[in-house]
Amino acid sequence: MPANEPPDDGIDWSLTTWDGARREQLRRWAALPLERIIMALEEMQELSELLARTPETGRHSEASSGEVPASEADAARREDP
Repeated sequence: MPANEPPDDGIDWSLTTWDGARREQLRRWAALPLERIIMALEEMQELSELLARTPETGRHSEASSGEVPASEADAARREDP
């Protein structure tokens, strides 16, 4: 193989762009049978409703607000003389 020819590695490099990935996503979605599309849409709706009801919790939400949780603030006050 000459040095100036790219290797034939079986990868479709046109899919490695944002546009290419979107085209591939649409192609795969269009290939699904109608029943699978409806089932996927129902699952997405259920997940959306679940996430809408779930309060935001976790370390990331506390850290991004800049607030120290009450239990940590109380512990820090007890340690300081």
